[in-house]
Amino acid sequence: MRVFITGIGAVSSIGINVSENFESLKAKKSGVEKMRFVETIHSDEIPAAEIKLSDKQIFEILALEKSGFYTRTALIAMLAAKEAFENSGIKISSDFKTGLISSTTVAGMGKSEIFYDKYINTDFSNGFIKTHEASDSTEKIADFLNIKDYISTISTACSSSANAIMQGARMIKHGILDRAIVGGADSLSKFTINGFNTLMILDRNQCTPFDADRKGLNLGEGAAFLVLESEESVLKNGSKILAEIKGYSNTNDAYHQTASSPDGYGPYLAMKFAMEMANLNPQDIDYVNVHGTGTPNNDLSEGLALKRFFGEKIPKFSSTKAYTGHTLAASGALEAVYSVLAIQNNVIFPNLFFKNAIPELNYSPETNFIENFQVNNVLSNSFGFGGNDSSLIFSKV
Repeated sequence: MRVFITGIGAVSSIGINVSENFESLKAKKSGVEKMRFVETIHSDEIPAAEIKLSDKQIFEILALEKSGFYTRTALIAMLAAKEAFENSGIKISSDFKTGLISSTTVAGMGKSEIFYDKYINTDFSNGFIKTHEASDSTEKIADFLNIKDYISTISTACSSSANAIMQGARMIKHGILDRAIVGGADSLSKFTINGFNTLMILDRNQCTPFDADRKGLNLGEGAAFLVLESEESVLKNGSKILAEIKGYSNTNDAYHQTASSPDGYGPYLAMKFAMEMANLNPQDIDYVNVHGTGTPNNDLSEGLALKRFFGEKIPKFSSTKAYTGHTLAASGALEAVYSVLAIQNNVIFPNLFFKNAIPELNYSPETNFIENFQVNNVLSNSFGFGGNDSSLIFSKV
């Protein structure tokens, strides 16, 4: 059974909808700058990619009841999911089984970390304590869109939303669901900023993915969702098809708690199995949206995996994380939206701030925005802590 993408929604530091994201990608406009919304002692030294809206502004855009307890993760998730849902034109109906599979790693920490000390040491409690759970934002989206047939939350670090997409596609293929809203969201929090800072993998300037002098990543926040439909649902609903999910795979090399395997074996297998499912050959891939975080370990590992898989004929590739920062659980879905945009518009997005090739690799990413380039198949990589590696293949219909 084929699975089609019929709706997309995205919120990031470079735009509060898909159109704004696309315009920023074309204009080579990065969203990485000094933090304004997260109260942290690191705001003057560590740049990040924040969404340029306050919680209050998003709350008002969504026209929510003021009595609810909504974290920033939930708010941006609802904003992106609403756009994808409306973009698809589907309606919730008993004729079709519609599910929601969302993902997050930060979850409600942006709020719960404020009250943690009081909660642990006193009898203090409030509505935001319960929003700490990863499922909170999923439930908020489900209530907002009136989805009841199936609801699930995935948290596999930086491959989370790629795995949510994969899970939705699998459930449609097996006839469990007719349609699925899939994606993920993560907001910034002091916990994640401090955690990645402790790992010593944050760049104090703009990150430079796949560059020989890369120093680390920039954290970002964002949300992205896609509407997946079965062939039958598309025909009955008259949905406009944006792309097809041809292949996907999740592997786990379990090399290290945070680092990628130095030889890139897990990423290699993820790409290999996804390609086999899609029944495509390496030369059929027109563009690779690489995971490309900008850390010394990740980029070399992924680069070696690309070389092993594609040989000497590596397709055009780039990392878009210099635009959006690393949006953690949201990154796979956000870059899936970008992959669909590449297919729809026949464009290749540039790898910002690249200067020098990694010595161990004899190839470089694209540095210019390329138009009028036939893009039929896109490979999108998302690799998480613990070696949880996922690859997705999107194709033109």
